[in-house]
Amino acid sequence: MHALGNEHLSKAEWRDRLTRARADQTTESHAREASALVSAVSKVTSGTVCAYLPFGTEPGTTALVDALAAGGARVLLPVIVSRADPLDWAEYTGEADLVPSRFRGIREPGGKRLGIDAVAAAELVLVPALAVDHRGVRLGRGAGHYDRSLVFAAAGVVLLAVVRDEELVERLPGEPHDVRMSGALTPGRGVLELPM
Repeated sequence: MHALGNEHLSKAEWRDRLTRARADQTTESHAREASALVSAVSKVTSGTVCAYLPFGTEPGTTALVDALAAGGARVLLPVIVSRADPLDWAEYTGEADLVPSRFRGIREPGGKRLGIDAVAAAELVLVPALAVDHRGVRLGRGAGHYDRSLVFAAAGVVLLAVVRDEELVERLPGEPHDVRMSGALTPGRGVLELPM
């Protein structure tokens, strides 16, 4: 938390700072953190989980969703329909069935689309984030896909922002439409309940 500071930065300034910090992470450090996330998520049991496939500098690897599936969860992954629409969902049936998304660098299940309200079946949703604060305010990449999609989730569903340990910060700028996270999943501390 110290390395990123707690100054009152704008969302754009936070995104720039966090993106640079992720880009500076070594391959070895990323692999260690990915392994720790798999270990932490292996202890989470749930019937249906909405997850995502980390890409680029995001914490984790495909092993994260494989661990959920190996633990008996039905894993749904997002399908980006357009830049302005909520996410669609499809069941994860293994890495061999993934296809490239129309958006560069992203992979998605090639199977049947389940609709934007499929997230309502989830007992747990793993949400990508650049950071999350102690109040549950999440900072994403700015496209708004998850803010538009999580409104379809069931009341009381566990929403875990997946972040590096130093990306759990004291306070982020938030807006009324932001969907608050109920917890964070970090490599070093595992699952943490929010607000803290």
